[in-house]
Amino acid sequence: MIARVAILGAALALLPSALHAQTIPGALPESAKALSAGEWPAYAGTYAAARYSPLAQITKDNAKNLRVAWRWKSPDMAVRATRPETIAPSLANESTPLMVGGVLYTSTSLSQVAAIDAATGETKWVFDPKIYDNGLGAPANNGWLHRGVAWWKNGDDERIIMLTAFSQMIALDAKTGKPVAGFGKDGRVDLTQGLRIPVDPVYYTMTSPPVIVRGVIVVGSSVFDFWGKRPAPPGDVRGFDVVTGRQLWTFHTVPQGEEPGVETWEKGSWKETGNANVWAPMSADEELGYVYLPVTTPSNDYYGGHRPGDGLYGESLVCIEAVTGRKVWHFQLVHHGLWDYDPPAAPNLIDVTVDGRKIKAVAQPTKQAFLYVFDRVTGKPVWPIEEQPVPASTVPGEVASKTQPIPSKPAPFDLQGARDENLLDITPELHKEAVEIANVFDRGGLYTPPTQRGTIVVPGNAGGASWSGAAVDPQTGMLYVGTYRVPSLIKIDKPEPWQGTYDYVGNAQTWLPGPRGLPLLKPPFGSIVAIDMNSGEHRWRIPVGRTGALPLFRQAGVPVADNLGVMTRSWALVTKTVMIVVQMGVSSAPRWDARYGRLIRNLFALDPHLWVYDKATGEKLADIALPSNATGSPITYMVAGKQFIAFPVGGGGLPEELIAVALP
Repeated sequence: MIARVAILGAALALLPSALHAQTIPGALPESAKALSAGEWPAYAGTYAAARYSPLAQITKDNAKNLRVAWRWKSPDMAVRATRPETIAPSLANESTPLMVGGVLYTSTSLSQVAAIDAATGETKWVFDPKIYDNGLGAPANNGWLHRGVAWWKNGDDERIIMLTAFSQMIALDAKTGKPVAGFGKDGRVDLTQGLRIPVDPVYYTMTSPPVIVRGVIVVGSSVFDFWGKRPAPPGDVRGFDVVTGRQLWTFHTVPQGEEPGVETWEKGSWKETGNANVWAPMSADEELGYVYLPVTTPSNDYYGGHRPGDGLYGESLVCIEAVTGRKVWHFQLVHHGLWDYDPPAAPNLIDVTVDGRKIKAVAQPTKQAFLYVFDRVTGKPVWPIEEQPVPASTVPGEVASKTQPIPSKPAPFDLQGARDENLLDITPELHKEAVEIANVFDRGGLYTPPTQRGTIVVPGNAGGASWSGAAVDPQTGMLYVGTYRVPSLIKIDKPEPWQGTYDYVGNAQTWLPGPRGLPLLKPPFGSIVAIDMNSGEHRWRIPVGRTGALPLFRQAGVPVADNLGVMTRSWALVTKTVMIVVQMGVSSAPRWDARYGRLIRNLFALDPHLWVYDKATGEKLADIALPSNATGSPITYMVAGKQFIAFPVGGGGLPEELIAVALP
């Protein structure tokens, strides 16, 4: 990405850091300089995925004075109002905006793109590709949702790149919002084309923004997780020319033919197995020209009898060259995945000093509550990762891996395994009831395989860590990862007709309630863990969310302390001075809605707040009430001499907005 420094005029006098750009691991000087000037030109600030800004106007002393500065209503609201019976509600409004030159750029749940005045929240332009009119219903997997766009500039050519939910890549002129005529066909590229097999757009979608490195747009995908089609849609990652939209290369996430790694797909299973896609955001080292791919589980997530072997590059971190797509190195985090433990977030780039050695590192947070840390140049683990034996599967035809790779450092950042000592323990009576509930199913330590009876999996398939990922402070070498304790119940069954024609598939119940409808696992239910990346040691854990706001405890008549956290996703943002945290609300259980022909969830507000913490100690400094819970990652930026924090809210039946917070 060729980043542009915003001209902030008099505001620069208030921002000395703009004159001396903060060093950001792997970022080009232009990208780091833009961040120091108060911009936010990539999904996580830069492609280092640090979620860090050197801005310092909001401090420990004044954070308590933060207030809502403006609210922007998504144009999706007007579209839905005209056709409520045909457009299903979004899962959540998950798009994190960018800020360049005083303008915010964001996608919407319906794959619209908007430019917004960053100081006032006023709309500058909206582009609507009208993909909801294509007669295909809602997109695959989670339906209507989107996480953001990418920005690129070269001279006077400034573009916004959008990957829509129905697999169109659109290049827009950042100034006008009009499609770029010389890109693809009339500004669009059909991403269902150019793959090694035809794909049905009902099973193949895009939710996360691409990365743009050295003039190449690197594109992942979100693929339907069951065998709706045979062979299954491929999760291949591709590179496109940012100027013309021409496809340049393809990296096969399931090796084909004579490619290295094909031997890990026994009995020729590479021919039909799909998925192994990259749905989460990616990260990149702009200096090296490397892109880091968090590759997901092959189909089906919970049963692998049809795909014997370790199955590269499923559930792996893969480093590729942006210009060629050539693999540089890889590490498989889970062999022959059976738990939907796909890496859910962009890996974080961080420069560390370990035992006197300076290392350009990359750290991958995972659902299973491990943080895998590698030299991002060579792929060598920073601390030893050991293959350790794990239980065998009892499901007919399933051959689970005999070992899994276990990091020696850092220690797991959350509970692992559904053993008695990890179950709810607020009172002895509740602990006894929790054990009785758990005993109905199979359970054990981490990587206990799913069974036909049903296996309790801890962490569950939503994490541990989730797509909220982690934030990094490049000044101190600290990493802050959000985690929550929600066990899953995975059961192996014969497939329904829509699930394919294999012997078995796995089905997951993401939320398994405990005694009296309370959590099954012990507190803290949601937390952020600070890890010193120079030593690999945990420094502190803080609960996130006020437990007393949970209606479950009131309904059960169980007194509970207010500092045990809440079982929902939270996002951390780090600045030069503080750590800022926002938290999601709660979703209802899924219900079938015949109007849309799919499962629907409602999203409910739950004690919405923005919290500010001392990033060194975890001490809470400020508690700011919000009109709605966050539903995506926050950003911070400076415009007209004022530092703002902005984040998406709503979806799932709630008004979809961007909210900006600032000092008075």
